[in-house]
Parts: sequence; structure tokens; C-alpha cells
Amino acid sequence: MSPIKLSNLNNNFLIFLFIAMFFCSLSFGEEKPVDIWSEKNNTKSSEKNKKEENLKEESKIDISKINKSKKEQIQILDNQNEDPPVKLVGLYDPGKNDLSLEMWSETNGEFIRDAIKRIEKIELSKFSEEIFLNTILTYSYAPKNNLSEGEFLKLKINWLIKNNKIEVIENFLNNNLEFDGKSKLIKFLVDFYISSGDILEGCKKADFINKEIKDKYLEKFRIYCLILNEKKEEAQLNFDLLREEGRSDKFFDDKILFLLGMKDKPNNTISDKNLLNFYLSSVTIEGFNYEPNKKTDKNIWKYLVASNLIVIDELEDSETIKKYEAAANEGNFEKEKIFEIYMSIPFKITQLINASTAHQSLEGYEARALIYQKMLLSDNTENKLKLLFLLKDLFEKEKLVNIFKENLSNTLKGMDSDDIPKEYKKIVEKNIILEKNNEIGKIKYDDKILHRSKAIKIFTEEDPNREKVNKDFLSSYKKIKRNKKYFFSIKDIILLETLASDGIEIPKDLSVQSLSKNLTVPSTMSMLVENGEIGLFMLKLVEIIGSDEIKNLDPETLYFINNLLNKGKIKKVRNQILNLTLPLRV
Repeated sequence: MSPIKLSNLNNNFLIFLFIAMFFCSLSFGEEKPVDIWSEKNNTKSSEKNKKEENLKEESKIDISKINKSKKEQIQILDNQNEDPPVKLVGLYDPGKNDLSLEMWSETNGEFIRDAIKRIEKIELSKFSEEIFLNTILTYSYAPKNNLSEGEFLKLKINWLIKNNKIEVIENFLNNNLEFDGKSKLIKFLVDFYISSGDILEGCKKADFINKEIKDKYLEKFRIYCLILNEKKEEAQLNFDLLREEGRSDKFFDDKILFLLGMKDKPNNTISDKNLLNFYLSSVTIEGFNYEPNKKTDKNIWKYLVASNLIVIDELEDSETIKKYEAAANEGNFEKEKIFEIYMSIPFKITQLINASTAHQSLEGYEARALIYQKMLLSDNTENKLKLLFLLKDLFEKEKLVNIFKENLSNTLKGMDSDDIPKEYKKIVEKNIILEKNNEIGKIKYDDKILHRSKAIKIFTEEDPNREKVNKDFLSSYKKIKRNKKYFFSIKDIILLETLASDGIEIPKDLSVQSLSKNLTVPSTMSMLVENGEIGLFMLKLVEIIGSDEIKNLDPETLYFINNLLNKGKIKKVRNQILNLTLPLRV
């Protein structure tokens, strides 16, 4: 190669190098300039670092652009192919009780429907009811098979109504603005307020229902409440708006126009189409008079009784008395008023003297009335007991058992136990309705018994100190180990499994598996937990506990419940159960 050409190449190389250095200085700002005259290894390292930095910068730009493009494409596809997002309806966050949004997803809806039907037939204990409500009212997805979101919600709403859960219903309405069955819940709530006979209190309660909820039955009630509270201008504005929107009707218009003073006289037609109409009839019609019958809505019955619109003095018509008995048995008429009716029925002195035999020749309610009067006149405990249980049989014969249950219990409670003959002791005990005591008492620790030691703080305290629990556990175990006669009870095993589940180290010489080898867990319930069907598992738990107080569960049942709650990591419910069953309380 000629010298001239070499010189040109060198010049070109220097120019290229200068340009490269200029751009590098622009790229790296205030960073130190690269020393191209350094040792060979440093040069290679520097060039390698520059390449890596450049690659990183290029990668960042490229990936960002690609990801943005992909996200846009995915969003478009999602909008085209997916259904609109499901709007969840509920009351409790899933984390509140260690549940999840998916707790029903894998369960056949038929099993859920059947479980709820069975539960409806049980008079749940306070604890069982709490678990049930927390489970069905937790925000969650509906099952994928055989039970739609709407059907599932209907089951929940029907249970709340049937069990008169007023406070829960109020909270549910305030937390969920739009859902299927909203109007049904609102109507139930408004009817409850009216039927109680305390309209002013009902108006206060109704005012707390979320103002964003649009329901014509509720709005009609609110309009009446405004009139009642002498806010006629506001009432008229709301009334005019309701009419403009076509959500009023002739009957309501007639009554409200009269109450607003815009009409001299209302129509005297009584409407029992719904309780609000019936109530408006009763407060606007002069000399209001209504005779209920078997088809009369139970809320109208309750309102008539609460408002003293039923006069029971000198009742003589047998059909009317039978009608009132039927209503009382169903809970629509005060049971004590039935006994007032019985007291108003006149009998001859010979009938009262021979009541035990004379009742057989009388009609149903007359026979019951005769025995009731005779029982009140009796001053001998044994005779009184004979008449009480004869009266119980007469009520059962006519399938009117609900009328007499409470009256019988209260009468038996009033007797001196020392005066009750031995042969009546058991039947008296069986027919007394016991009052439930909700006080659980203060925990008394006993380090000589494992399940009563301070190690139970793992579930009795909200945020236990794990190191302290571990120390307390080991301390108690050392004492127990020295006692050669110590026997590990089922409750001890329950505590050991709980400690192990919560990460407390169990001593190597203590085999929990060996201790629990003879204890069984129902395979069907275990499978529910393993399959993630936690919702159905919780319903099964409600069925098992049922009407029992949790502290009265036998140790074997308590063991498998706790075992499965540990496996399902449902610790909050587990802790509640153990807190009520394991500690000694005073």
C-alpha cells in the first residue's frame, strides 16, 4: 500500500475516532471520557461496558414499545371476546374470615342449594348463624355450574327475610346499590317498620337507607314520612317528581293529596294490596274498620295488633277465634292475646269443677279455654301439672304447638322445684326453655394441663408474640413430661396440631401423628378442603354445629373441625372455636 493511501487512512481513522468520542461524550453526559490510550485490557473492558450499556438502553426502548403494543392488542381482544365484569354483591371482605373470592367457584350449585335448604330447617345457635352469615355474605364469585349469580343471591335474600335480619339487611342495602332482589328487601324493611306500629322510628330508620337507592315503595314511604314530620313542601316536591316519572298510582295520589291538604276528602276504599297502602287507608279513612281473614298478609295482622285495631273483648264468633289462633301459631298475632280470649269465654261452675272430663264434649278452642281457666284456679302443684300437660296435648292435637310453648315454660319456671313430684321432674325440665348465657368468663391458665397452659395464647390473643408462645409451650411441656402419669387428651392434640400449623416447633420426642392416629376426619369434608370448595365446607360446618352451643361439642367432633380448619388455613374461625372450647374460664 502506498504512503499516500496509508496517510489518508490514518487521517480517516482519526476523524472517525474524534466523531466517535464526540458522540460518546453526548451519550454519557458528565461521565469521565474513556481513555483510549490505556492498557489493552482496560480498553477491551471499556468497550465491552459501552456495548452492554448501549444494549440495555436499546432493550428498554424496544421492550417498552412492544409491551405497550401487546397490551393494547390484548385489551381490544378482551373487549371483543369477554363478557362484562361481574359486579360482586356482598357485605364482608374475603380476608375477614380467611375466605376467598373463589370459594364457591368449583362447587356444584345443586350442593349449595341443598345445604342452604337443610340449614333453613335448623334453629341455628348464635355461633352457627354468625358463621353462616359471614360465609354467604362474603364478596365472592358464584359457582360455575348449576347456580347462577342471580339464583344464589335470591337464596341469600330469602334467608335474611325469613330470619328477620333487619340490621344485616340495612347494612346490605347501604353497601350494595344495584342488585337483583333489591326491591324485595326494601319492601320487607319498610313493612317491618310499619307493622311495628312505631312509624316515627320507622321514618328515622328509612332515612338512613342510602339516598342513591331508587325504589318507588321506599320513596312513597319517605314522602309520607316527610308529611308526618311536617315537611310538606319537601314532600310535595318529591311527590310531584314521582308522578312525573310515572312511578305513582291513583290510590297513593288520592291519599297523599288529602294528607297534603290539596283534597278535602279521600276515597274510602281500603287497599290491602300491600302494607303501605293498608296503613295509608287506616290513617286517612274516618271510622276505619277491617276484618282480617286467613289470606290476610302477616304484616297486616301485625300492624292491626300493634295499633290496637283488633278488639278481642266479648268475642263470640268461633270462626274468628280460630282465625286468631291460627295467626298466633304462625307468629302473626300475639300469643298472650289468645289466652286473654280464653279468659273471656264464660263457663258454668259445674264445667269448671269437672273440667278434666267436661272438656271432651266441647269444641276445640272451648276445650282449651276450659282447661286453661281450670289450671289457673288450681292451687295444687300436681293437679296444675296434670292440667298443663293436658292443655299441651290439646294444642298439639290441633297443630297449634307454638301458641303454648312459651306460656308453658314460664308457668313451669314459676313453680317451686321442691313442690314438683318426682315423676314430673324430667318432663318439667324438658319443657322449660333455658335462657342462653353469652358470658364466657376470664381465662384461668394451668401449666400442668397442656390445652389450658399459656401456649393457648396462640389463638386467644389477636397478635400473639410467637417467641413467648413457644417459650410458654416448652415450659409447660417440660412439666408434663416429668409427670409419668400424664395422659394426652384430645384437646391437647388439638392444641398441638394448631401450634404446628402456626409454625411453632414441636419437640422431636413428641409425635403428634402417633397421638392422633386413632382420631378420624370425615373424608367427604376433607375432600372439600383439598378441592378448594371452602364455601360448601363452611356450610357443612354450620350444619354440624347447628343449634348446639360450640362449647358443648364433643372432643372428637371438635378435633376434626379444627384439623380441617388448619388445613384450609381458616384461622380466624378456628381461633373463635378454640377460644370458646379449650381454655378454663371462671
